[in-house]
Amino acid sequence: MEESTLPPPFTGSMNMEEADSSAGMSQVECMDRITKSLKDPTVRFLRKQMEQAGCPVWGRLLMAANCKNKDIAGGYSSRNGITVCCNRLSCQDEINQVLIHELVHAYDDCRAKNMDWKNCAHHACSEIRANHLSGDCHYKRELLRGFMTIRGHEQECVRRRALKSVKNNPYCSDVAAKDAIAAVWDVCYEDTSPFDRAP
Repeated sequence: MEESTLPPPFTGSMNMEEADSSAGMSQVECMDRITKSLKDPTVRFLRKQMEQAGCPVWGRLLMAANCKNKDIAGGYSSRNGITVCCNRLSCQDEINQVLIHELVHAYDDCRAKNMDWKNCAHHACSEIRANHLSGDCHYKRELLRGFMTIRGHEQECVRRRALKSVKNNPYCSDVAAKDAIAAVWDVCYEDTSPFDRAP
C-alpha cells in the first residue's frame, strides 16, 4: 500500500471529523470495498455523468493508500485521480462516502475545463458542492460527529467542512478561505449538477 499525503497540486479532499480514529483496513480489504463501491447507485450515476461529459473514471484512477494526514479520508487530484485513505476508514459506507465526495470534485474538474485548484473561490465552490451533494452532512452523520443542531444543521455542516478543506489548501489563508466560501456560497450551494436536486 502506498504511503501518501495528497498528490500535488493540492485539490479537493474529504475531512475526517468523527471522534473514532480507527486503525483502518488492509489494502486488500480496501481494494475489495472500493470495487464494491463502484456498484453503489450514486457512484455509478456520477461515473456515468462524467463519461457523458467526456471524462470517464477508470479503475486505475482510484488509488488505495495509507495517508499521513490524520484529518483526511480521501482526496482528488486532476493529474492522479481519487485517493482513498484506507488507514482512516473502517466500513463500506465510509468508502462509498469518500468516493461520492471525490467524484463530485472530479465532475467539477471535468465540466469546468478551467478549474484552478489554487484559486480559493474555485476550490471553495467544489467543496461546498461535494459536502452538500455527497451526503456528508446527513443528520445521522452529524449526530455521530457530535455537531447536531435542531435547525440548519445541513448548511452549517457544509460550511464548516468546506471551510476546513479550503483552509488546508496551501494557496488559501484562513481569511481567504472564509472570504471564498462567503463569496460563492449561494451559487455553489444551489448548483446540484449533475443531480436534479441534492440527494
